[in-house]
Amino acid sequence: IAQWMSIGFIHGVMNTDNIAICGETIDYGPCAFMDQYHPATVFSSIDHQGRYAYANQPNIAQWNLARFAETLLPLIAEQPEAAIEIAEAAIRSFPERYRQHWLTHMRSKIGLSNAEDSDAELIEDLLGAMQSAEADFTNTFIALAAEDAKPAALEAWIQRWAQRLQRQEGGMTAARQRMQATNPVVIPRNQQVEAALEAAVENNDLGPMHALLDALSRPFETPADPKNTMPAPAGQRYQTFCGT
Repeated sequence: IAQWMSIGFIHGVMNTDNIAICGETIDYGPCAFMDQYHPATVFSSIDHQGRYAYANQPNIAQWNLARFAETLLPLIAEQPEAAIEIAEAAIRSFPERYRQHWLTHMRSKIGLSNAEDSDAELIEDLLGAMQSAEADFTNTFIALAAEDAKPAALEAWIQRWAQRLQRQEGGMTAARQRMQATNPVVIPRNQQVEAALEAAVENNDLGPMHALLDALSRPFETPADPKNTMPAPAGQRYQTFCGT
């Protein structure tokens, strides 16, 4: 979950029956990737309350684990009180464990190879600035790794980031290499997926689908077709559906 949060993925239906006992999630029916960054982003047509919104995914995972733990209480300890205490201790450990994994992935996304206590604040401030600017999630990190233009809306944050990079080996050059190996250029954009589905269903034309799959098979390479990196049109609200 920490890994997919770092690339803007939204499962869509993270209820208990869609998380396996091994810990992996399954049944990605109404899943999608964010365009403009907003923590409350929802795509699933049935998620009217935002229960499975982007930022809620870690909390839902912990809630699901708690439900699973309830079924195991008779196996954890003979005394119910002791079993509950053990289970609650395990469940309470989830937020910090998740946060450490999330920080690891997000540090890589902005090119950090070492850890400082202030990194979480730096990353959260970046996300806040992206939300205010309605910045595209994927393309913002690609732009940060570019040698030329940087997002104007992030100018103040970029100055802080540049100072932070000076406190690690390799500076901007090493950071850029790390970012380019971490941040995908191509994600399955909703409008591209819809176009491929429409061509296949309406016209029996699988060409767009194969072209999109080809681009997605090399997510860190700039695609030949610029449509594969274009955000959704401004104001366009996509919905996804179970069974897609």
